[in-house]
Amino acid sequence: MTSTIGSTVLGYPRIGPNRELKRALENYWASRISEAELRNIARDLRIDTWRSLRQAGLDSVPGNTFSFYDHVLDTAVTFGAVPRRYADLGLSPLDTYFAMARGVESTPPLELTKWFDTNYHYLVPEIGPDTRFFLADHGVLEQVREADELGIPVRPVLVGPVTFLLLSKPDSEAAPGFRPLDTVDELVDAYAELLRELARAGVEWVQLDEPAFAADRTEAELAALREAYRSLGSLAERPKLFVAGYFGDLGEALEILSAAPVEAVGVDFVAGDPGLDSLAALPGLRDKTLVAGLVDGRNVWRTDLDRALTTAATLLGLAGEVAVSSSCSLLHVPYDVEAESSLDPQVASWLAFARQKVHEVVVLGRALREGRDAVAEELAAARRVVTDRVNAERVRDEQVRRRLAGLRPRDTRRADYDVRREAQQEALRLPPLPTTTIGSFPQTADVRRTRAALRRGGIDHDTYISRMRAEIERVVRLQEELGLDVLVHGEPERNDMVQYFAEHLAGFADTEHGWVQSYGSRCVRPPILFGDVSRPEPITVEWAAYAASLTDRPVKGMLTGPVTILAWSFVRDDQPLADTAKQVALAIRDEIADLEAAGLGVIQVDEPALRELLPLRAHRHKEYLDWAVEAFRLATSGARASTQVHTHLCYSEFGDVIDAIAALDADVTSIEAARSRMEVLGDLEAAGFARGVGPGVYDIHSPRVPEVAEIVELLRAALASVPPSRLWVNPDCGLKTRGYAEVEPALRNLVAAATEVRRTLG
Repeated sequence: MTSTIGSTVLGYPRIGPNRELKRALENYWASRISEAELRNIARDLRIDTWRSLRQAGLDSVPGNTFSFYDHVLDTAVTFGAVPRRYADLGLSPLDTYFAMARGVESTPPLELTKWFDTNYHYLVPEIGPDTRFFLADHGVLEQVREADELGIPVRPVLVGPVTFLLLSKPDSEAAPGFRPLDTVDELVDAYAELLRELARAGVEWVQLDEPAFAADRTEAELAALREAYRSLGSLAERPKLFVAGYFGDLGEALEILSAAPVEAVGVDFVAGDPGLDSLAALPGLRDKTLVAGLVDGRNVWRTDLDRALTTAATLLGLAGEVAVSSSCSLLHVPYDVEAESSLDPQVASWLAFARQKVHEVVVLGRALREGRDAVAEELAAARRVVTDRVNAERVRDEQVRRRLAGLRPRDTRRADYDVRREAQQEALRLPPLPTTTIGSFPQTADVRRTRAALRRGGIDHDTYISRMRAEIERVVRLQEELGLDVLVHGEPERNDMVQYFAEHLAGFADTEHGWVQSYGSRCVRPPILFGDVSRPEPITVEWAAYAASLTDRPVKGMLTGPVTILAWSFVRDDQPLADTAKQVALAIRDEIADLEAAGLGVIQVDEPALRELLPLRAHRHKEYLDWAVEAFRLATSGARASTQVHTHLCYSEFGDVIDAIAALDADVTSIEAARSRMEVLGDLEAAGFARGVGPGVYDIHSPRVPEVAEIVELLRAALASVPPSRLWVNPDCGLKTRGYAEVEPALRNLVAAATEVRRTLG
């Protein structure tokens, strides 16, 4: 970033255009490559990113946006916040880092949860009164030197100190009432040490991200922000400070930052435009650079450049300088839409991935410097795209719209729970503490090769069906042998729980290379929801019915819920989310009816993203939860009383949505709980939750196998809040990303633990 009006982005994807980082990490974890080889691959990815951003014409190139796993974990390691149990393992620095992320046999990993309202996951730092912050790792400085050697000055990007502490949790040794924010002065001192080192290295600008202030904050938290930047801004030796807020309106925090002794403030005008009147009332902005986030960093639609430029022009008199940026890091979008050779050309013309968004930022920056005429061709092209998308016939399906208009209140209501419970007990005859899994089983190399062979025409459809059925039978027989009570078919035919459904629903487009990092080496390809949604034909019925034909035990039909399909897709922005959710819900409702007709008596509709989409500001919660709950109930309320409807939620702090979880009216709710040691069950009990619940008893995102005693301990803790008549026993999440070498002993221990605890119930 320069002292004049410029263009920048707040961050960039780091997995590599072809998922080079994913493969390198997994090869390192499997001991197929050395640490030196892994670090060389990482260095090449960083260099390619810096060069591409400079060549694209950005005035300021962000640095330190690369991570081996997670940028919040990086921040913890940078400032010495490594819990003793990991430091005491005696591992190398890199392997200690990965132990915190993934766990080792003797030590579980840090808790994993969602990064605000996105589908990215971060590792939750553990902070206690004895945590001693200091500049423990010099990776930020090393990356600055790497870029300097290329002749590319970069702007290091770090999680801001206050957001870092607000995202942390007290460690196990902290006394009741301790808050990580209590340590803010010590952490700010460590940041000050890094800033001095960066200044001595010749760094001109540093970006500190404070997105936590797009959410509601207490007076004490706002005061901590004020004092942190008063202190950092008053340093005699430091780079210029750019404090970025994103994911929503900064509210009172914007006033604090505008008055702070920092040189630039970032505002997300896509998710939280504060309004010109509010900005005009902040005299402190007049001697600062206002970095206007005008290009959406979280969705894939091309920017209406005319509208964005008009917004930027109105800001010119409100700040000393105006820079143009993405609304947030481009971490949340794929690399390049031009890599999509099979995407429908019309839909592709409406899209902008990271590379295209950088170009849009550069165009807007140039227009501000040189005037609209300098970019007239680019503005005209963007205008044509906006018009084409608005007028495209394929976006609207009048039959879907008529069906929505005809909905009635009874379409979202089932029989009373007590009636359903009795009917389900009669139909299913399950023991206390029934055991099950969340749905998917490991995706073996053979399964992936079979799907790939079908896609490229290497096998015919009949061969594909035969191989998938063989895999389903193998998974069913394994579950019978393990002793599970409610079985699943294992989902070998599915690539991703949202992508699979999107490929079978009208109104969606899918990509070949549109990968986005979810956490670590886990990448997803979010589908693109561009038009009205309908279900042309049954999606899962053939597979589920085949599994059910192989066993006399109950088999769950496995579906993804409407809210999660929206949350994990790039969703159209031309109508309210609530309307889109209802369209998806009707498609799922039709699938449930067909599963019942095929004899399935247990159906799971997963909504792991229910909490994820919750708006960051409390005054918007009710509106969202109302339509989210309505969409789930619209999808499931056509089910018979005897059909047991399950749902699954994970990677969230559930306190804010406890009432909504109850309002979903599912018969059984399975919830991520192992990493947090069953903390969520206290919230459920306090809220009077009176349905079946399956708190996860082991964390599937770690390769370690839990011991029987460990699971027994968790089940006994769960029984303190949930009676045995309503308690289910299951893993935290699906098993797709794990291997059978871990899954079989883990599930065997799960069943053994449930059996042991059942015996103690009499």
